Amino acid sequence: MLGVLMLATSFRRPVGDIGNPLTFPFPVLYETVPKASVHRVVKEPDLLLINEFVAAGRVLERRGAKAISTSCGFLALFQSEIQAQLSVPFAASSLLQVPEAERRHGQVGVLTARRASLTEAHFLGAGCRGLPAAVAGMDMSPAFTSAIVEGTADLDEQAVEQEVAEAAKSLLREHSRLGAIVLECTNLPPYAATVREVSGLLVYDSTTLCLALLKAAS
Repeated sequence: MLGVLMLATSFRRPVGDIGNPLTFPFPVLYETVPKASVHRVVKEPDLLLINEFVAAGRVLERRGAKAISTSCGFLALFQSEIQAQLSVPFAASSLLQVPEAERRHGQVGVLTARRASLTEAHFLGAGCRGLPAAVAGMDMSPAFTSAIVEGTADLDEQAVEQEVAEAAKSLLREHSRLGAIVLECTNLPPYAATVREVSGLLVYDSTTLCLALLKAAS
């Protein structure tokens, strides 16, 4: 069974989001990490949260989780520290798929919730060689940022879908030789079909990560 460590957020999570149990064709166990705010994970990563995630991960293990992921791709920064203290396979972030995607498809583009916060350390934590050249963020996308990052507005799926499409198009305009796109943010998979449509490329996200993780754990 898949377990998911959740940040302490309150925004609505449509189907496709890792936090919506209807996203997966099987039951999912959820455990919220109360002190893990977006600010402490994305904007100012707090090493003190590692123990909080480990404790919650152990709760999921006791509840029967055979593999564990998270609701925020920025936790790639703590991948090795958390995995070392859990007894089941752990995948903090869809960024862990970048090395394999590069081997299969060549240059890979990454679409992230907040480009200003995504550093080389996050990619190194995910097992990448370093910061990819093709990275774009939703920083200048008001509907997405206000709902997901700032938590100051209700989620407008139609508006966010348009913003995601524009971000993907911009990424392709700047990097025309992309072979695949990885969605860092677990709140972007509801719009993965739109990214595939505008790019014509294979899309990796938290859903594909979790399916592969659970398959490997079985």
